[in-house]
Amino acid sequence: MPRAKRSRNVRAAAHATPTPEGHDDVIAADIISLIRQSSPNLSPSEQRVATVLLADIAFAIHASNAELARRARVSEPTVTRFSRSVGCHGVRDLKVRLAQAMAVGRIYVELPPHVGTDLARPALWRSVFQEIRRAIAVVEEGLRKEDIERAAEAISACSKLVAFGVGGGSTLAAAEVQNRFFRLGIAASHASDPRLMRMIAATFGRDDVVIAISTTGTASEVIAAASVAKQYGALVVAITKPESRLALIADITLGVYVPEAPDALKPTASRYALLATVDLLAASTAYCKPLEAQARMRRIKYELMKGSDGDTKGPLGD
Repeated sequence: MPRAKRSRNVRAAAHATPTPEGHDDVIAADIISLIRQSSPNLSPSEQRVATVLLADIAFAIHASNAELARRARVSEPTVTRFSRSVGCHGVRDLKVRLAQAMAVGRIYVELPPHVGTDLARPALWRSVFQEIRRAIAVVEEGLRKEDIERAAEAISACSKLVAFGVGGGSTLAAAEVQNRFFRLGIAASHASDPRLMRMIAATFGRDDVVIAISTTGTASEVIAAASVAKQYGALVVAITKPESRLALIADITLGVYVPEAPDALKPTASRYALLATVDLLAASTAYCKPLEAQARMRRIKYELMKGSDGDTKGPLGD
C-alpha cells in the first residue's frame, strides 16, 4: 500500500463520528491502541517513534519534540510527521491524547513486574490467592451484623425477590442471588438488561425486595431500576460501595468495597466479596425460617439423588 494511502487510512481510523452540531470537532479514538494497530504500516523511522512512545508513555507526554527525536534516533520533523500519521494535528495534540489515554490508570498501560521472567508463575499464583483472601477479609470486616439481619428478615417474608446487576462481577452476583434463594422457597429472579430491569421494577410493590448490586455504586442502570421499584414501595437492599449513589437511595446498604488490584492482567477479586455477601445473606435468610428452608432443600436433594449415584455428601445441585 502506498505510504500516502496508509497515512490517510490511519488518520481516518483515528476519529469517531462527528458531533451532532456538524462541526469539525470529533471524539478521538484511543490513541495508544491506534498507535499499536497502525505501527506496522508506518515508515521504519516512524515505527521507532511508536516504539519509544509505547515503551514510556509518561516520558512521551512530558518530553520535548527534540527529546522524543533523540530517544527514537530520528529527526524532529519525523516526530511531527508521526503525529500526523496517527491522526493527530501535531505533537502537542498527540501528547494531549496520550494523557487522556493514560486516564484509565497505569496498570492498563504498563506490564506488571516479573512478566516474562522465571518469577512470573509463582508471583502470579501467590498474588491471585492473596487478592481473593484480601477481598473476603475486607467484606467480613466491613459488613454490619444488624444490616444483614434486617435484610434477611425482609427477604424471608417477601413475596418476590429480584437481583439487579450490570457488568461483570455484579451480573454474576445477581445470578447467584437467584441460585441461592430459590432453594429457600423464595420466588427469586435476576436481570441485567436495563430495560428489563425497569420493567420488572415497575411490577414490584410493598411486599417485594430488590437486591441492587454494584461494586462502584455508580451503575446508572441499576440505580434507575432500584429507584423505580422503591417508588412503588419495594424494599431496596444494596450490595455496594458505602456512601455511593446507589447506597444513598437504598433502604438497607450492605457495604462492600474492594479497591482494584494494581495488575490489570488478573481477574478482579471484588466479585469474591460480592459472592461472599450473597452467601452470608442467603444463610442468614435460611436461619430466619430454618424448618421451611431445610424442608425445601431436603426435597431438592431427594429429587437429585434419583438421577445420581446416591452420594449424599456432594453439594446441593453440584
